[in-house]
Order: sequence, then C-alpha cells, then structure tokens
Amino acid sequence: MKLKVTLIKSPISSLQKHIDTVKALGLRKIGQTVIKEDNAAIRGQIFRVKHMLKVEEVNE
Repeated sequence: MKLKVTLIKSPISSLQKHIDTVKALGLRKIGQTVIKEDNAAIRGQIFRVKHMLKVEEVNE
C-alpha cells in the first residue's frame, strides 16, 4: 500500500525540524502531492508534521 501526502499548510513559521521533515518528504509548495511507500519511517515523518498534511491511502 502507498500513501498520498499533500502539503496543505506552509511550514514557514514552524520549527526548523518541521521544515526539514516536510523537505525530507519531498514537499515544496502548498498543494503539492507525493506518493510514498507505507512504512514506519514515513509514518513517523507524517506524524511529526500531521498538522500541515493531508494523507490518503492509495491501493496500487
């Protein structure tokens, strides 16, 4: 299974570790979407910045 991750809030005024986490997920602009594998590392990153993201499960 994969996860569809969309950035919905700007990380500009956030903590530096949140900015770095969003960047590590491959997100740059608001509204940008990336498809990531569903594993523990990605879930941890998503959990750290869950207030800035919209996450959906994708079956491929």
